[in-house]
Amino acid sequence: MTQSSTPPQENMQTRPSSFSRPSLATLFTRFPVTYTLILITLLIYIAQELSIFLLDGDIVISYGAKINQAIYDGEYWRFFTPIFVHVGIWHIFVNMYSLNAIGPAVEGFFKSPRMLAVYILSGITSVIFSLAFTPNASVGASGAIFGLLGSLGTFLFLHKDSLGEAGKAYLRRIALVALLNLALGLAPSIDNWGHLGGLLAGSALAWYLGPRFELSWISDSGTNKVVEQRPWEKVWQRIFPAIAVMALLAYLAMLSPFSQ
Repeated sequence: MTQSSTPPQENMQTRPSSFSRPSLATLFTRFPVTYTLILITLLIYIAQELSIFLLDGDIVISYGAKINQAIYDGEYWRFFTPIFVHVGIWHIFVNMYSLNAIGPAVEGFFKSPRMLAVYILSGITSVIFSLAFTPNASVGASGAIFGLLGSLGTFLFLHKDSLGEAGKAYLRRIALVALLNLALGLAPSIDNWGHLGGLLAGSALAWYLGPRFELSWISDSGTNKVVEQRPWEKVWQRIFPAIAVMALLAYLAMLSPFSQ
């Protein structure tokens, strides 16, 4: 999240000397939430650029950024809209590149509805943390992406025994990426409170309503089968207590003395 003061492997066919890339249609089919989010965010960025060109002002930033006073005045949609708003081509490129890198892995393990819930709720929580701890305006999808990072890290931790050394190595890489990005967030224009809020939310959501896989012995065939013990259909109702907790946090954030 930037202050606006300014996995499942792909099934690829091999060629003699190179790998073919999956088509865009294939990516949308396999990971619809990830690439729909990217598309929506890009379209909103185009709308921003058009508003600057045609109206001589960034209407999307004006009405969509996290601006503390505007939220105090009752513009509560700003808890949600900053997730899709960016400042400049480099900002949106980095965030969409990151979403493209980590989104398919989370969507592959969590499946589309649960991945979308983690992304949106983590993004909103990142705005809540930003509201609570900094008076600066901010925008960006990075808080939601940190939520995906936290959810994937928690998922790998909970399944570290069944995933073996490969899972533990991936978990170490996830932790390193999170620490490095939090360290980079110490730059003046970066909203690290938003990053931290998204990371914590994603981790908590993965623990609270994330998938659980276990090996189950199939006696008929004499083989082990991976079974989902907590499918989305059984836990989707848990999203309502999570939303209630977020609403409480949002209320407390509006009372925070650090946001003035």
